[in-house]
Amino acid sequence: MELRQLKYFLEVARHKSITKAAESLHISQPALSKMIMALEEELGMTLIIRTNKTSDITDAGLVVMEYALKMSALLDEMSTTLNDMTNLTRGKINIGLPPFIGSLFFPKVLAKFHHEFPNIEMNITEYGGARLVKSVEEGEIELGVAVMPIDELEFDVYPIVEEEMKLLVHREHRFSSRKKVEIKDLVNEEFIFYSEEFALHDIMRNLFISEGFEPKVLFKSSQWDFMSEMAAANLGITILPEPICNRVFNKELSIISLEPSVLWKLAVITKKKRYLSYAARTFIDFILNEK
Repeated sequence: MELRQLKYFLEVARHKSITKAAESLHISQPALSKMIMALEEELGMTLIIRTNKTSDITDAGLVVMEYALKMSALLDEMSTTLNDMTNLTRGKINIGLPPFIGSLFFPKVLAKFHHEFPNIEMNITEYGGARLVKSVEEGEIELGVAVMPIDELEFDVYPIVEEEMKLLVHREHRFSSRKKVEIKDLVNEEFIFYSEEFALHDIMRNLFISEGFEPKVLFKSSQWDFMSEMAAANLGITILPEPICNRVFNKELSIISLEPSVLWKLAVITKKKRYLSYAARTFIDFILNEK
């Protein structure tokens, strides 16, 4: 078994298509198919179910994928460690940012970091909260920015932001004139809610359940501007972090505090006991000093 075979198999698994994987790897489709078939023959198991449109991964393929990701992460870690020993002014960071967060805080921070450390390359991936945490755990990305709480037995956590969550309602809503609304008073409201891939989905849902009710979700979205516009159209209410609310300029909306207050806490996370590159350590120190 060759490491190259595993690398190529991972690419097919990511794209769920031999054609797209071949394009990404800049090799011919027959050559890629032959290499995957050789891997399957060596393992004595079918890893991919081939159809006209997609290449679905079998249960055995998922096992191979899991171990291939671990091996790939270890190889990347080895290369990074060796690079840090020989060239401390250069480096590369794979950063994961949830879409909600990236546009709020990081353009200016990343620009300033790049200005101070122009030889450090930054690869940014946008993932929802759950996938981001898993990607840090598996070594796909070196560090991520996640919504607290985070399992501090598995991850090193560096808090960077703490903001209040705010309620957005239409100006004709019965709560629009209030300065504060108790969470339990939202029991009969219809919500514009977060998609399941985002950490705020479970955080807010569990909060409502702790107050004795399951939220009535009318729509789900991964875009804060869409969520606020739906509330402005009087299709429901929504709850968003205050920095996002400060970007909402719509006369149809009222922004109200919650009682008790709900905090939106962000942190940089890295996998415990995993080697951190010079570039990643530099970035963490930089962003903590920018708080």
